[in-house]
Amino acid sequence: MIRRRDFITLVGGAAAAWPLAARAQQPGKLLTIGYLGAATPLAWAQWTAAFVQRLLELGWIDGRTVAIEYRWGEGRNAASPRLQPSSFA
Repeated sequence: MIRRRDFITLVGGAAAAWPLAARAQQPGKLLTIGYLGAATPLAWAQWTAAFVQRLLELGWIDGRTVAIEYRWGEGRNAASPRLQPSSFA
């Protein structure tokens, strides 16, 4: 037979953990990493591939657990509002 004190502890622990479990299961907005390159996607292909590989090793998957947005200056002034979006992966 379960004692009253053990039962109350069990119910209280479950009630405290419930909101955390419910929040973890809800799909949310992906975290976004902004990647700003001064040159062209081709010039930085090796570096961006290594960046994505390291994220994978850490458990971050582009499009699944994190979104990566690339912008390339292509030799223009980095302060230029004309930086081009790219879907380089």
